[in-house]
Amino acid sequence: MKRTNSAGGVVISPEGRILVVNQKGDSWSLPKGHIEPYEDRLQAAKREIYEESGINDLELVRELGTYKRYRIGPGGDDMSELKNITFFLFRTTQTDLSPRDKDNPEALWADKEQVAGLLTHPKDKEFFLRIKEQV
Repeated sequence: MKRTNSAGGVVISPEGRILVVNQKGDSWSLPKGHIEPYEDRLQAAKREIYEESGINDLELVRELGTYKRYRIGPGGDDMSELKNITFFLFRTTQTDLSPRDKDNPEALWADKEQVAGLLTHPKDKEFFLRIKEQV
């Protein structure tokens, strides 16, 4: 099994809504992705948010935590990759969404109470519910 490190963000709009992104047209998550060899976790989180939403005006609030989960595969977990995912909390003044990554074709702003219901992977939902009151 391959073990990888990923980073991402819970991004809050000026209206208090949260950024959710579509991955590969078949799953929804908070913006995140693999950490490149030349990056630290915070740099990777900012890059992934930009690629998946077009947002680059990010104010770091704090680190939210780390959890592990398998990558999403056809019909469920793909046990060939275990991801160690770190999330940061950001605020932004930007509201227009314009994904740059063709593998992440859609992004939307959701009310905090809607986010867990939109997230595809159970571990993503569990993490969001655990940190929801900090957002």
